[in-house]
Amino acid sequence: MTIADRSADEITLGPRRERYLLDRERLLGPALMAPAVVYLLLVVAYPLVLAFVYAFSDVTTGSRSPNFVGFQTFIAAVKDPVFLTTLRNTFVFTAISQLLVVLLSTVLAFVLTASFRGRWFVRFLVLMPWTTPVALSAVIWLWMLDSIFSPFGWFAQVLGIVPRGGHIVFLGQSGLAMGSVIALQTWRILPLATVILMAGLSAVPAEISDAAEVDGAGFWRRLFGITLPLLSPVMTVALLFGIVFTFTDMAAVFVLTGGGPGNATQVLASWAFYKGINGGNLAVGAADALIMFPVLAGLAAILLRIASRAEVT
Repeated sequence: MTIADRSADEITLGPRRERYLLDRERLLGPALMAPAVVYLLLVVAYPLVLAFVYAFSDVTTGSRSPNFVGFQTFIAAVKDPVFLTTLRNTFVFTAISQLLVVLLSTVLAFVLTASFRGRWFVRFLVLMPWTTPVALSAVIWLWMLDSIFSPFGWFAQVLGIVPRGGHIVFLGQSGLAMGSVIALQTWRILPLATVILMAGLSAVPAEISDAAEVDGAGFWRRLFGITLPLLSPVMTVALLFGIVFTFTDMAAVFVLTGGGPGNATQVLASWAFYKGINGGNLAVGAADALIMFPVLAGLAAILLRIASRAEVT
């Protein structure tokens, strides 16, 4: 072999070796996963471990180091007279908003998968709430629910629900305030559930519905007998995402009502913020926040089990 041949082999083998190293799954896989793992460790794992440390201590914003006190922090958090109110509000807030989300997203998914003129624009309008920052959307709703300038109040006057010149204090009455917070959260989560269900509908085989139609099954029979059962696993996943986002969300309550009037709209997430950050009691705030952890873990396990059974059947 001549010197020219050796140099040619070295030139061709160099890039091959580099390309071969990049094609190795043992090297390429960890390299691609490393940023996500680092992100989860810094943003999820570290705060979660820190919350557990704080919840079993007496740490405050003025403490230099936490002192271990066991379950005394959780006992103090549960004995707070506002705790039961926040726990009840959290379940009511989550249950009603997600029930509305499931119903409305199912209807929207069927509408948006149909073929009609201007469908892209309707999809754009439906997706807009999800792309809008939560603080900005909450401020917009805050103005729309103003007792004097609210368009909803104006429509109520036009329809004769309230007398001319009268006003509805949406955020000053406990029932209306909770309804306003639920409406805002439903409006926010609806686009995500709609997109998930649209993807699920696109995966439903059209041949099954066509065969049922040929056999004489009407729209409602095909809907409740074929489409919805096949869509139920995807619907369960959408419900799970909505429950997690709603159960742990405090932005809607914080911006819209601040937990008022009189803690009537206070939820666990916002109460943990007020106790831990505004009140300076980091231990009790962490304990209030961690109470959500086993509840969400249990709900996630149940919903995933339901989804897996639906896929098998």
